[in-house]
Amino acid sequence: MQGDRLKNYLHLHLIVFVWGFTAVIGKKISLPAMPLVWYRMSIAVAIMFIYAFIVKTPLKVSGKTLFQFVIAGLIIALHWLTFYHAIKISNISITLACLSTGAFFASLLEPLLYGRKIILYEVFFGLLVIAGLCIIFNSHGSYMWGMLTALLSALLSTIFAIINGKFAKEHNPVAISIYELLGGIFFFSLYLLFTGQFNGSFFTISGSDWLWLFILASICTAYAQIAAVKVMKTVTPYTMMLTINLEPVYGIILALWAFKDSEKMGWTFYLGAAIILSTVILNGVLKNRTQNGN
Repeated sequence: MQGDRLKNYLHLHLIVFVWGFTAVIGKKISLPAMPLVWYRMSIAVAIMFIYAFIVKTPLKVSGKTLFQFVIAGLIIALHWLTFYHAIKISNISITLACLSTGAFFASLLEPLLYGRKIILYEVFFGLLVIAGLCIIFNSHGSYMWGMLTALLSALLSTIFAIINGKFAKEHNPVAISIYELLGGIFFFSLYLLFTGQFNGSFFTISGSDWLWLFILASICTAYAQIAAVKVMKTVTPYTMMLTINLEPVYGIILALWAFKDSEKMGWTFYLGAAIILSTVILNGVLKNRTQNGN
C-alpha cells in the first residue's frame, strides 16, 4: 500500500512536470495562439476518442449536460488562448508567475458562487499576491500587456476548475474532456470561419511545429488529463493541490534551461514570484489544517 502511494505521488509529480513543459512547447511552436490552441484541441480530442473506444467509455449524456460541457470547453479554450498569447507577447517566466494567482482568484470567486463566508486570512493572502504582482509590474513594465493577459488566463482557469469540479463528481472524466474539447473546437472554428482565417496558410505547418503540436496534444493534454484523474483517486486533494502549485516552478526552470538569456529576469521578478508562490502554498497548508480541525 505504501509503495502504491509513493508510486502515485511520483506519478503526480511527473504529470505536473509535463504541465510545466506546455509553456516551453508553446514558445517553440511558431504558430499564433489561436491556431496553436485549435490544433492542440483537435489532435487531443482525436486521441481521447481512440482511448474511449479502446476502454469502452460510455459517452452518452443528456442535451443539458452536453450544453454545459460545451460552455466549459469554451472557457478552457479561452484560458489556453490567453495563456499562449501571453507567452508570445511577454515570456514564459512572466506568464507562469501571473498564472499562479489562480488560488487568489478562487478565494474571491468561491464565496460568490457557493455563498460561503469570506475567510480573513484569504483576504490577507490576496493582498500579498497583489504585492508580489506590483513588484513584478514595477520592475518589468514593458511586459504589462503580457501580465494582464496572463492574469486573465489565470481567472479563466479558476472559473473552469470550479465548474469542472462539479462535473467530475457526476460524470466520466474522459467523456467530460472529450465534450469540453469539442466545445472549444466548435467555438474557435466558428470564429476562424467567419473571420476568414480557415485558408491555405492556416493548414500550412512546418514539420517541427507538427512534432511539437503532437507532443503537446498527446502527452501534455490527453495523457496528462486521464492520468491526473486516476492519480486523484489515491492522492489526497491537499497533496494534489500543493503539487500542482509546483507547475510554475517547473515551468520557469525549464524555460531557463531551454531559452536561457531570453528568460532570465531581474532579482525583483524572482522576489515577486516567490511571494506569490509562497502565499499560494501557505494558503493550502492552512486550508488543510482547518479542514482537519487542527
